Amino acid sequence: MTENDYLIAWGLYAIAALGCLLVWCRLTRFMWRWLREPLRVLMAVLLFSPTIIDPVKDQFAPAVAITALDLAFKVGDNVWRAASDLLMYTLFAFCLYAVFVLIRWPIERARKARAAQNADFEQNRSIDPEDDQPFGSAGDDRYGRQPAPRPAGTTRVEPRV
Repeated sequence: MTENDYLIAWGLYAIAALGCLLVWCRLTRFMWRWLREPLRVLMAVLLFSPTIIDPVKDQFAPAVAITALDLAFKVGDNVWRAASDLLMYTLFAFCLYAVFVLIRWPIERARKARAAQNADFEQNRSIDPEDDQPFGSAGDDRYGRQPAPRPAGTTRVEPRV
């Protein structure tokens, strides 16, 4: 196998693994986020983790494929190396995911509190058209006193531009 064949094979595998990961994301989209995200991380680790198969030639293969083939056909002694690589990559991925969750958690709590505060403000705000004037209420002075009420039957005349 030449270097070009090796790179082409890895390129095809990467495209196929990406397609499998996208299908997995589609299959897990109905789940709760606290279950969906770790399953997606686990699938990404299973699909994209390599293991060395020939230390002399520095050739790698997908760890899940080497583990499955060595266990199914009982050939080779790479199963323990591939399984340990899978475990190591899984631990690294879940540690990074935990850091991501710990960073995201306070940000989401603050966003939810801000959204609840805005919802309360919108709910408590009156829908009076007099309060919706762009320059404030026409008769209020700076001390908050209201103008004298207009006599009944009179209408307010506003200039047209």
